[in-house]
Amino acid sequence: MTGSSQQAGWCKKPTSCTDARATLKVVRKTTYTIVLLTITAVAGATGNNSVSATVGNSCVLTCPSKPNITMVTWKISPKVGGPCTLGYRADQNKTDRTNCSDSMNWKFRPDWDPALEIWQVGIDHDGNYTCEVVATEGSFHTTYHLTVLVPPRLTMYCDDHGNPMCKAMAGKPAAQILWVLESNSTPKEEGHDNGTVTVLSTFTAYSTNVTNTTCIVSHPAGNQSMTIACHPPGNSTWILHCVVSLASLLGLLFLLAVLHCYTFCGSRTMRSQYKPRNLPSAELSGPNSNSAPEQR
Repeated sequence: MTGSSQQAGWCKKPTSCTDARATLKVVRKTTYTIVLLTITAVAGATGNNSVSATVGNSCVLTCPSKPNITMVTWKISPKVGGPCTLGYRADQNKTDRTNCSDSMNWKFRPDWDPALEIWQVGIDHDGNYTCEVVATEGSFHTTYHLTVLVPPRLTMYCDDHGNPMCKAMAGKPAAQILWVLESNSTPKEEGHDNGTVTVLSTFTAYSTNVTNTTCIVSHPAGNQSMTIACHPPGNSTWILHCVVSLASLLGLLFLLAVLHCYTFCGSRTMRSQYKPRNLPSAELSGPNSNSAPEQR
């Protein structure tokens, strides 16, 4: 009987291990759930958002509005220039600003709505904006990474070989150039000191029958398109170049002939000027002279 009970006990041991594994799985799931909830709560308290604004427009950055706010602080770290701060203290009902330009300020009263507004967004406003709120519930942080978009200026023209050229000038970020018809062009980029980029693309057609070509510029600030008609040089253009070259050669030969004639005629004129024309009477009189003798 004893051996039988021991055998039964050993048989229950695997069952006990199975229960332990199941319990461990439950504990793991519970731990994962707690971690995820904690991360979500922290992310809600310290949000990090990416926003964009087109240059020249206005931009509003919101801040958590909590009851019984005691302090609000906007900390701004632009990529260009030094940092600045906007602050509000409820106990003193006072606002202050440090090193902030007039282009940014509270949108409303900070005790009502602590949102920040930027007028006439420029490239120098690109950077990080953090709002810190202190209330009776606790502290809350919200961070924005502001990206300023600069729409490129689109131009098209034909090069010396009759190929359409599409240029997206001074865009931020760099624009993408596409052609309506297929092309094996590789765009070239040129960066500028203010962070903008100029992109140039040359259309190379697979067929010489292409006349009208459309360029499409894709950009986060908006898409643009333009069409141009370029005429590649053909046989008629080659003949025209030959005619022009021949005419220029004939004109050069004519000028050389005129110059030679002028030089030859000028030398004869100079020799004729040095010929003696009016000789003295003594030199003209001689033994064969027909002049009458001098009367005495």
